[in-house]
Amino acid sequence: MIICQYSLFFTQVKIGLSMKSSFVAKLFGLCPCNTTSMTNLAVFSVIIADSLRFTSALSIGLAVLFLIIAVGISIIKIISGGIGMPRLFPVITDAASVFDLFTVVPVLMTAYVCHYNVQSIENELEDSSRIRGVVRTSLTLCSSVYLLTSFFGFLLFGEGVLDDVLANFDTDLGIPFGCALNDAVRLSYAAHLVLVFPVIFYALRLNVDGLIFSSSRRPLVVDNLRFSSVTIAFVLIIFLGANFIPNIWVIFQFTGATGAVCIAFIFPAAIALRDRYNIATKTDTILAILRIVLAVLSNAVAIYSDAYALINEKKA
Repeated sequence: MIICQYSLFFTQVKIGLSMKSSFVAKLFGLCPCNTTSMTNLAVFSVIIADSLRFTSALSIGLAVLFLIIAVGISIIKIISGGIGMPRLFPVITDAASVFDLFTVVPVLMTAYVCHYNVQSIENELEDSSRIRGVVRTSLTLCSSVYLLTSFFGFLLFGEGVLDDVLANFDTDLGIPFGCALNDAVRLSYAAHLVLVFPVIFYALRLNVDGLIFSSSRRPLVVDNLRFSSVTIAFVLIIFLGANFIPNIWVIFQFTGATGAVCIAFIFPAAIALRDRYNIATKTDTILAILRIVLAVLSNAVAIYSDAYALINEKKA
């Protein structure tokens, strides 16, 4: 449960970092502190909403709009001959460059580990059997958005693509109405983040309250003081994290290499090894052990590579 809350919290910080770096500072020309304060005020209006149905639907529509614009820009530049052939394979020059390849794994883990919202979403469904369809649809939609964004983002910006691809939409695209399209991309995605924030924040607040106030007989929804205190405290912590953590890539790497790996690989394998009902076969046990070993080794290398890169960056 603590690992789940850890992942939830840093997911909030990642959203804050995205809003800080790609929305206000570039769209309105404000400093980072004013940026995050402004987006926090916007988020407050939907954090306390009774229903997140419409905000969730609108956030999906805005993410698709962002993707359509990015794909459209790429297609226009391909037709006009403004995109060269991107490099398809990594450049391996020494041992350090080999270790750098492992830093991608935690980012992928972070992208696909969203389990902590499944239970709360299932509780909101009138027919709980619909959760399977919800999960399948979500995975299909998210996978499509991730793949298309990464493909067309890399195709459009090549080796110049930044850790936060939205930051690339602050340059001259070399096409008519480029500035307007840049603003549209940042604005649509920033609005998407504002609307996604409370969906994840709901699970974070509920889990933390259950851990800290487990002995309380009053549910969180009827205790206004506890509800307000937990909400304000986490918004302030997320605000500080979004302002003082250097960039979103750092959060993706370290949460993916720790919390996400535990949730997706180590904990399920540990449950299989425990085999409470004596239904696991020998093959299941071997696969569970291999799963834990591979997860620990690969992400130990990833954490080492991340820390090594950060230390070298500070020295430089």
